[in-house]
Amino acid sequence: MVSAATSPHLVVHSLREQIREHILEGIVSGRWQPGERIVERRIAVELQVSQTPVREALRELESLRLIEAEPNKGVRVRNLTAADLKESYPVRAGLEQVAAELAAERLAADPSALEREVAALHAADAELDGEEQVRHTVAFHHELVRAAGNAVLLHAWEALGIEVWTTLSIRWLSPAPRAYAAEHQDIVDAFTRRDPAICALIKAHVLSCAPQV
Repeated sequence: MVSAATSPHLVVHSLREQIREHILEGIVSGRWQPGERIVERRIAVELQVSQTPVREALRELESLRLIEAEPNKGVRVRNLTAADLKESYPVRAGLEQVAAELAAERLAADPSALEREVAALHAADAELDGEEQVRHTVAFHHELVRAAGNAVLLHAWEALGIEVWTTLSIRWLSPAPRAYAAEHQDIVDAFTRRDPAICALIKAHVLSCAPQV
């Protein structure tokens, strides 16, 4: 049975979600290289599960366009380009711009959820801990969208697979260390001073994170 010990970054949810996270970690870490086949049966044996939840997890990853299935050939890791990784950013920027507008008063009154992630980013920046930087950067933006109080918006944002694309963008295309806390603190400050340009600031910030093609 798959367990948190299988991958140090595994968040325990349903079995399908655990398997999906295990495969994602393998893609991100380079265990499976672009173009390499992912064998459903081998994963099931490795994790001591049936092939059904593995198949379901692979379908989810296919919907995120991380893998591709070919008839009678199984599934392979997509050979992703910078252009592929960049595609989600304009969509994400639009969603977060709407979220900022809806959440502006709430976050101006209580920015504590965002401040917690900025504090964690300061620590991650100090250690140049890339995995923690990704985790808390994504968590910051998740809290921003959650603060909008719109379930449809939140679902659409989560469906983009933000953590996956952010991780791949940073690890594959932006390997040089950089700091993230200061730019996110600027966003918190803009909310607390009720900056009328906050929506434009959020949009520009997200687009600036897109891979350069």
